[in-house]
Amino acid sequence: MKKFIIIALAILGVVYFIPNQITEKIIIPKESIRFRIIANSNKEQDQLLKNKVKTSLNKELSSLLKDSQNIEDSRNILKNNIATIENNVENTLSSQNKQENIKVVYGNNYFPQKEFKGVTYDAGEYESLVVTLGEGQGDNWWCVLFPPLCMLEASENDTDEVEYQLFIKKIIDKFRK
Repeated sequence: MKKFIIIALAILGVVYFIPNQITEKIIIPKESIRFRIIANSNKEQDQLLKNKVKTSLNKELSSLLKDSQNIEDSRNILKNNIATIENNVENTLSSQNKQENIKVVYGNNYFPQKEFKGVTYDAGEYESLVVTLGEGQGDNWWCVLFPPLCMLEASENDTDEVEYQLFIKKIIDKFRK
């Protein structure tokens, strides 16, 4: 019976405690491409519009980047599809009967400090695709396009807090096997 309890506790430790430690240590690689959508304001309607744009662009970008093998492929695809991305945003706004100025920029862009899953990401200039709606004075949504951490769940409906969850789940599932 003692042997069974010790084995059961060991299994519980592996299944529940170690994956939590792994999850906390996952960080964005130095060579990555971030993605950020900045809302016009923090008014509810502007935040809802930002989320509509996010959902639409996640699907578009997932399709565009699905065959990307490395960061250079992803860079080229993004650079060559700025007009497609702009059209997607404009169509999304139009479908919501909204007309706002938009700005789509690919390159080194400023990101504020962000804490996610116990990891603090420093503010700074990062290679990224940034979509700004209207005045760009509202809260933003961001994730990582390469490696494709936010594209893993692009088909999901609610991606506010799942940018990394499927990626982490895959790592944990691998660890459990």
